[in-house]
Amino acid sequence: MLPDQIPRTLQTDRLLLRAPRQEDGPAVYRAVAESLPELRRWMVWAQQPLDEAGYTSNMAAAAEAFAARTELRFLIWDASGQELLGSTGFHALNWEIPKGEIGYWIHSAQAGKGYATEAVQALTQFGFETLGFRRIEIRCDALNEASAAVARRAGYAQDARLVNNAVAAGQVYELRDTLMFSRIR
Repeated sequence: MLPDQIPRTLQTDRLLLRAPRQEDGPAVYRAVAESLPELRRWMVWAQQPLDEAGYTSNMAAAAEAFAARTELRFLIWDASGQELLGSTGFHALNWEIPKGEIGYWIHSAQAGKGYATEAVQALTQFGFETLGFRRIEIRCDALNEASAAVARRAGYAQDARLVNNAVAAGQVYELRDTLMFSRIR
């Protein structure tokens, strides 16, 4: 069952998670451009990054998807809302169960400061308490130890290791394993 209202912002001690706006495009473009070496190791979408106009269009589409409740992306800002630290949100939504999958990335200059874990913890609480989710998943490349550590720190249990189930980001002929984590209610 879809909730009537979905808050567009979430606040933690150090972070402001806010639904995307079209005008966020330039900030997202800069953060992605500055983080490409790391992002390309793990993210398929980072293999062909957009230009600034492309990210502006992407943010407009993300805002529309948020309003339609087909994807609930949040940009991760510092608590003041001035510095973009990364992106997170619920993907692969299934409102019949209800469940979602959390994805995340952090600007390379901000990695290792616990921002991804803090964002995942906030989204997990939001997912269970506000959205009424019964299951939340996190999936990552089995070689992405930092991403798997975020899931574990946020209290997610590893459900499976899916062997050879996807093409590795940036490696057309290399298959990867995917770790699947979950929390249930």
